[in-house]
Amino acid sequence: MLLMGTVTINISDETEKRFREFVKAKSGEGKGKLGKAVEEALNKLVSEDEEQKLRQEAIKMMEKGLYKVGKNYTFRREEAYENRIRKILGSG
Repeated sequence: MLLMGTVTINISDETEKRFREFVKAKSGEGKGKLGKAVEEALNKLVSEDEEQKLRQEAIKMMEKGLYKVGKNYTFRREEAYENRIRKILGSG
């Protein structure tokens, strides 16, 4: 059974009107359309915030040098593939 939370919010009349028009144009009218749209918007907002935090953490790690490689490092695709094949075959 899917549990549903209830959130009561107050928004401006103009925002409500615009949101209802947006949902109607995007999804049509019907029972549950507005609630589903609010849920999608909230999930998107939270996901974007989480992604931003991950990006900031990655930038901090790079700034600390956790992702640095030596100055004379040269990436060779052949070596990367050879190492991957060794791991797959269990010989390396």
